[in-house]
Amino acid sequence: MKLTRKLVLARAKASDLDSVKKLNCWGCNLTDISIFVEIPNIEVLTLSANQISSLEHISSCQHLSELYLRRNKIPSLSELKHLRQLRSLKVLWLAENPCCDAADPQRYRLTVLRALPGLHKLDNQVVTEEELTRALKEGEELVSPPGHAPTSSNNGLTEADSETDPLNYSMEETNKIRAQLGMKLLPRDKFPSLTSPRDSGDTPRRKSHTLEAVLLLMKDLDVEELKIVQSVAESKLRSRSRRREREKSPVCS
Repeated sequence: MKLTRKLVLARAKASDLDSVKKLNCWGCNLTDISIFVEIPNIEVLTLSANQISSLEHISSCQHLSELYLRRNKIPSLSELKHLRQLRSLKVLWLAENPCCDAADPQRYRLTVLRALPGLHKLDNQVVTEEELTRALKEGEELVSPPGHAPTSSNNGLTEADSETDPLNYSMEETNKIRAQLGMKLLPRDKFPSLTSPRDSGDTPRRKSHTLEAVLLLMKDLDVEELKIVQSVAESKLRSRSRRREREKSPVCS
């Protein structure tokens, strides 16, 4: 069943989709929730006991703080990648979905918290600081949701862009950032496979080394520092997007 505009307005007792802040669609046999791309201001959303298998369209709900998805058909924890940009999300109830039927319930919980470190409550249990610290170290890294095209190895950038990309950090540059954050500097043995990206003409290898350096740095960051990294990355993506749009625009003579 598809969630329609008419059903949303009736259940929320609202006159338009922009004014919908809370919505309860418990047990409606829903399979299609694409309408949420048109409900940007929703804050509390109950979708438990339905037939939902994808969270893609919920990624548009930037004000969402509570999401209840118990007893649905979500097949993989990779669907949580659609929720990573929801910075206001504090409460998530995901239990009784196929993706939760893991042999190790603790591993499931750590993986969810690693993907969504801003959660205060998961499956009706409060998230502790100790648990979150463990999650960032032991939780599994999620892969992209099935059916989504992988991004290109150079993120659509030209070779010149890659050479000047600020994320191409050497060991010295990484330690400079750590010093600015008040963190301990990393010894050289922490970079066994890294060389300065500017010393290598091998672009794929340089990108691989860059990723290793960034991931190594992020392991020691706390939640607030990770949010700073996220903010900087999003800003850079927007800047790159604007630059590409300018390059595509025709030049008037």
